[in-house]
Amino acid sequence: MSLLLGLTVLLAGCDRQSAPAPQPVETSSATSSAPPPAALRTGVDRSHKGKPWPAIGFEAPNGDRVTLQNFKGRPVLINLWATWCTPCIKELPSIETLARSEAERLQVLAISQDEKGRKVVDPWWQSQGFTLLQPYLDAAMEFSFKLGGNGVLPVTVLYSASGKEIWRVTGPMEWDGAEAKALLAEALP
Repeated sequence: MSLLLGLTVLLAGCDRQSAPAPQPVETSSATSSAPPPAALRTGVDRSHKGKPWPAIGFEAPNGDRVTLQNFKGRPVLINLWATWCTPCIKELPSIETLARSEAERLQVLAISQDEKGRKVVDPWWQSQGFTLLQPYLDAAMEFSFKLGGNGVLPVTVLYSASGKEIWRVTGPMEWDGAEAKALLAEALP
């Protein structure tokens, strides 16, 4: 009996199916001076200011292959989102409102990071009733990798009319609110 009990305890300690519990991450600066891991950072990031936009091809709503160079001449705001991303879905209506209110001064591109592309994006998009925004696709998620998002969405980046990054925001924002208007004033004429 004691042999059976010992064997049970030994086997219970070797449970290879269970993943170890993740270590808690401290996000308060009061308790830790180290910044949170990149995947957990949110907010405005100006550390890439002045870098040229990436030369990544992506699919336009009409199926053509385009790059950000196609939009040169006025500021461009790209929003990386996905149908499976709840914060993305919540912020897209405010992106639509922003695109409408700044249509003369700003090009707004909603670029899906859905791996299944049009198969999942188009039906979802049509159900939302957006009238101005159109779904661009980056099914290979090249933007997410190039911008160092580490799989965190949404990511929104503002580029100047000449194609230089001004700032990026990781995480959701009310794009029709006062904070967004102040940020956009940095690039809009």
